[in-house]
Amino acid sequence: MIEPHAPAPPGAPPPWRTRGAPGGGQAWLPVRPGVARFLVLAGVFVCAACGLVYELELVALASYLIGDSVTQASVVLSVMVFAMGIGSLAAKRLRPRAALGFGAIEAALALIGGCSALALYAAFAWTGDWGGMWASGSRYLLVAFSLAIGLLIGAEVPLLMELIQRIRRQDPAGMVADLFAADYVGALVGGLAFPFLLLPWLGQLTGALLTGTVNALVGGALVLGLFHRDLSRRSRLLLVLTNLTVLGLLAAAAVQVDDFERAARRAVYGRDVRVALHTGIQEVVLTGGTDGRPLSLFLDGRLRISGRDEHRYRRALVHPAMAGGPHARVLVLGGGDGLAAREVLRHEGVHRVDVVEIDPGVVRLAREDPALSRLNGHAYDDDRVRVITADSFAWLRHVGPRAAYDVVICDLPDPGITASTKLYSQEFYGLAATVLADEGRLVVHAGPLSSRHHVFWTVDATLRAAGLRTAPYRIGTRAPGFVAGPDRTADTTTGAPQDWGFVLAGPGGSAVGVAGVPGVVGIEADRVTGLPPSTLVHPRYAD
Repeated sequence: MIEPHAPAPPGAPPPWRTRGAPGGGQAWLPVRPGVARFLVLAGVFVCAACGLVYELELVALASYLIGDSVTQASVVLSVMVFAMGIGSLAAKRLRPRAALGFGAIEAALALIGGCSALALYAAFAWTGDWGGMWASGSRYLLVAFSLAIGLLIGAEVPLLMELIQRIRRQDPAGMVADLFAADYVGALVGGLAFPFLLLPWLGQLTGALLTGTVNALVGGALVLGLFHRDLSRRSRLLLVLTNLTVLGLLAAAAVQVDDFERAARRAVYGRDVRVALHTGIQEVVLTGGTDGRPLSLFLDGRLRISGRDEHRYRRALVHPAMAGGPHARVLVLGGGDGLAAREVLRHEGVHRVDVVEIDPGVVRLAREDPALSRLNGHAYDDDRVRVITADSFAWLRHVGPRAAYDVVICDLPDPGITASTKLYSQEFYGLAATVLADEGRLVVHAGPLSSRHHVFWTVDATLRAAGLRTAPYRIGTRAPGFVAGPDRTADTTTGAPQDWGFVLAGPGGSAVGVAGVPGVVGIEADRVTGLPPSTLVHPRYAD
């Protein structure tokens, strides 16, 4: 039942009084109940989208800073869902003051969610390291933010139900269906907006701050615009000041975010950062390379090139495979930096080198950056080198020519990174075997043998399960200062590898070996047997 409340000023729309749920009080509205109900559901839609963006932001940043995206996603999702349940229970006490409670919760959620990425990155940059202590401490911070955001998101639902019932009484089942429909559709929009709009256009930090701003504006406008008569004058003033403070803090952070990111990047990589860019696939950072300083290339925070001794790693990766037989046709999977191609081109008799790289930004940098192109010997200027922009797994499956290559070099990220485990799977090696010639060789880096013994021999077992004969080897014996190779820290005091292991493989009927290759030590006698292979549905690598 709708009743005009009080005479309205000339030209102003009349307020509307509605009968709400029993015991729920009555709402005095500046618009008709149907419009008010639509506005509340629209607010639910926006708040749900913001909530999911916060969740995805935590997962993405934690995966980048800590690694192992499956673990980080599991931590965030499980803690957040648990906290939502606790928040829903706690919100029952706020139902008598639902409008004020919802406004306060949205302001807190906007501030905590909007600043969560900044806080995590700041903790990583100024208090963390690349070693084990950060991984443990960062998970505590990740859990704290997941818990806080989950509590606030969970508290929204009971209060929104109360507000909808105060607008217009309806059966509980219908009200819950409408509320959850708006919530789930909003989550869909937020889930799609994060990877396709916010992350590529704004980045993680600015994207989170913008989401917090939208959250605060919508939450504040909903309460102060529709339900201001449910609030005392003091409560209205307090809520206005709170939202203005939150918006001011988010705006100040957004203005300073570029300076913050530069300072944090210097804290992480040192003061010698020359290039820092997001390619749409990963973050690429180049340090050094001028005035006699060694060049380093980081991809998503992990060291891929150390100019001090990267030649040792690339030579160990490339030369045993090239020296084992014919090598006129060579396939490099990964290796967009051009360094593996450089080593391949050192051998006589090479007619063609195909480089399959997923990130064109890395290839462009390898062509155009003076220091990096000098380091790779201007390999991409050689007419024999052809670049194919594609995911290595998909290219081998759908495009790769059969039995076309004498040598296949897998210059890929570390197997312990969740996104890379498919490139170290039995299925991947089975596909790679199909492009090998009858006497072809395939070589894979398998990580430091001394510190990741299980991972190394799992790579070997996976290659053998794909029907390939293997010859495992390593370079050096705890060589001082050895840091080159994928995904390792440049700090030799915090977990840098003291050796590096590789596996050379060939078709089942062929003979492969590394005898006579300078600097290479065969380790066939140390083989660990009985390990199960890693597959797409059962990855067995851990970072």
